[in-house]
Amino acid sequence: MNWLAARWDRWRPLDPVPSIKMKFALLVGLNLVLTAGVTYYAVVLLGWRIRYGMLAAALIVLVVSQIVGHGMTLPLRQMTAAVRELAAGRPVPAVQTNSRDEVGELARAFTAMAQELAAADQQRRQLLADVGHELRTPVAALRAQVENLVDGVRPADGEALNEVLAQVERLGGLLTDFLSLASADGGAQKLNRQLVTVRSVIDPVVAEIATVRPGAAITVDVPPDLTAHVDPRRLAQVVNNLLDNAARHAGDGGNVTVCAQARTPSVGLVLEVTDDGPGIPPEAWQSVFDRFRSGAGPTAGEPRLDGGTGLGLAIARWAVLLHGGTIAVVPADGGGCRIRVEIPGADQDLHRISRS
Repeated sequence: MNWLAARWDRWRPLDPVPSIKMKFALLVGLNLVLTAGVTYYAVVLLGWRIRYGMLAAALIVLVVSQIVGHGMTLPLRQMTAAVRELAAGRPVPAVQTNSRDEVGELARAFTAMAQELAAADQQRRQLLADVGHELRTPVAALRAQVENLVDGVRPADGEALNEVLAQVERLGGLLTDFLSLASADGGAQKLNRQLVTVRSVIDPVVAEIATVRPGAAITVDVPPDLTAHVDPRRLAQVVNNLLDNAARHAGDGGNVTVCAQARTPSVGLVLEVTDDGPGIPPEAWQSVFDRFRSGAGPTAGEPRLDGGTGLGLAIARWAVLLHGGTIAVVPADGGGCRIRVEIPGADQDLHRISRS
């Protein structure tokens, strides 16, 4: 029975017709021809009365219309059932159609929309799970430390208070990252482009990262007269996340290099951050900028990812895309990781300031 129903659904003789109006015209024409032919055959050749001939013609036309029209309306029925499934929160089956008319286009657009909604729902569920996971650890650690201080298990000395402060700062960083991405998703963030000296943006960030992660040596290879037409706050955000990621994975005794240069009007500013850490496997070069991809590290064959909250590189990519630029992992000489940022600019947006 199911086999017969499947064959019945696949029988769509009018699918090659590119217009729904043309299909209706063909169906009407077919019905007129059938009505005239059956009536003539029944009245003239069989000698039936006209009313019986017309009745037979009407019955045959109804059957033929049902057969031919079934394939025309099947995508609409499938979309109706899919909408009911969508409203009930269940997975939406794909609408199967080979029709080239407007109904076929609608069915394909509906299928694409349903897939996007399913992907968005999956991302929402994953986001809630990841947020809960990311917040649980610092909150649990902070609670345990505060309880020890309150119960007198540990004296409220400078070391204990610094540990509590570190957990609070981590929570603050998480909330800042979440708010930044929420603003990005809502399209609320705008650029405030201005002509700035690149070193004036990079040097404070380098000093901050060097204080937070003193184990890695950071080298700056940026001409002091290099300028760019960028949003300084967003550029600092990009540099901060890239340097923090590089210094974290370079580790104590590691080396991190940040360099920038001007190239062409189409690619105004090229910024690269390189470290000599374990590097990122080529198969993870694209996914490393996804949200919540922080991992345990490069041990046990795992790819080296962003670490921390798992949002740093995602925020960096968002800030670069906001400038209309690109960010990608590129091959690094001698191992390690190199991330390149390219921000477009015009001739007047990027130039050298005379030292005189």
